[in-house]
Amino acid sequence: MKIVRRIGASPRQRGSLSGQTCPDIFELEDGDFAVIGTDRTAVLDPELPADAARADYERIVVVSRETLIRAKADIPDA
Repeated sequence: MKIVRRIGASPRQRGSLSGQTCPDIFELEDGDFAVIGTDRTAVLDPELPADAARADYERIVVVSRETLIRAKADIPDA
């Protein structure tokens, strides 16, 4: 599994002083996406709607609104 490219602006472009530890989104060689975010599984798991579930190996991660909005232009339509 390889990262092909970053989706959206880098942490430094979004104002991170260190440019190293911020939410990030990457496209993988198989077309899937990888997300670096804050693990909020414990807080949000009980809040999931009745028709949503996650496996034991899955986590709920949160990325900032700015991260996702700035990535929008780079996300392919298909």
